[in-house]
Amino acid sequence: MTTSEGVFECGDIGLLQGGELKDARIVYKTFGTLNAARDNVIVYPTSYSAHHTDIEWLVSPAHCLDPSRYFIVIPNMFTNGLSSSPSNTDQGARGEFPNITTYDNVIQQRVLLDEVFGIERVKMVYGWSMGAQQAYHWATLYGSAVERIVVNCGSARTSPHNFVFLEGVRTAVQNARTPQDGLRAMGRIYAGWALSQTFYRREMWRGLGFTSLEDFLVRSWEASFLRRDARDLMAQLWTWQNGDIASLPLHGGDLGRALSSISAKVLLMPSATDLYFQTDDNRAELPHLRHGTLVEIPSVWGHRAGNPLANPEDQAFLDAQVKALLDA
Repeated sequence: MTTSEGVFECGDIGLLQGGELKDARIVYKTFGTLNAARDNVIVYPTSYSAHHTDIEWLVSPAHCLDPSRYFIVIPNMFTNGLSSSPSNTDQGARGEFPNITTYDNVIQQRVLLDEVFGIERVKMVYGWSMGAQQAYHWATLYGSAVERIVVNCGSARTSPHNFVFLEGVRTAVQNARTPQDGLRAMGRIYAGWALSQTFYRREMWRGLGFTSLEDFLVRSWEASFLRRDARDLMAQLWTWQNGDIASLPLHGGDLGRALSSISAKVLLMPSATDLYFQTDDNRAELPHLRHGTLVEIPSVWGHRAGNPLANPEDQAFLDAQVKALLDA
């Protein structure tokens, strides 16, 4: 499989919320070969706290993002610790990292594709969680240049309940005695939200190689967040809380108008047991979409059903749905 890694220097960029991000850069990785027509492109944005290395397992001939057929680009989000983030960026004497919106991310991702690869048209944007919010922004901003999007366990606007969940995470991190204590608390809070009640009732963590619930919380959840810088996680959390395609100037806060402007084929793929990106959010979006389909993942893995690295059953479901969309 052909792969390439790079850094796109965006320069000083103006931001939707005002101010600018100085010397902005996007770290990215590509898989496969761009064809002569430049029309085999899939954009695969990262999700909350993820680096491209955390999600690239799905890029495989064995899965729906097949690098033998498609040219797949994974752009790392601003604030994820690889692209411009509080932990790796000097923003001047005051040292304040600005608020970054999903809009700001997607605008620069589009510039990357244009300037580095000469890509004008995208076959699909595939996104899970915060990646799904980026997929929605791609379709809203770029019209017919985006043929398809997959909204996998995500929504066009962060719901009030989702916002409140994240407030709990923010408060735990900010009020902790040390950054490490905050990240451990974050992992334990997340463990209760990202997986369903049934997952825990059945003790399905045993099938993942953990010897006890405490072992699962420490070695899976605490360890996952301890890899990251708390400043980056808090900055990216702000982006998530403020995700809303209707906030773009063109739509003036009208979510229905923003959704109805999308010309791409849209696959809404929520998990039946997701506790914060709920199927009802997508059900409310569906009537406004010109070419929308909703297919619920019948899973007890909660939000993690959308990124089923250790879950072959949900992998098969996801692969089948996305391949059908690509072949449509």
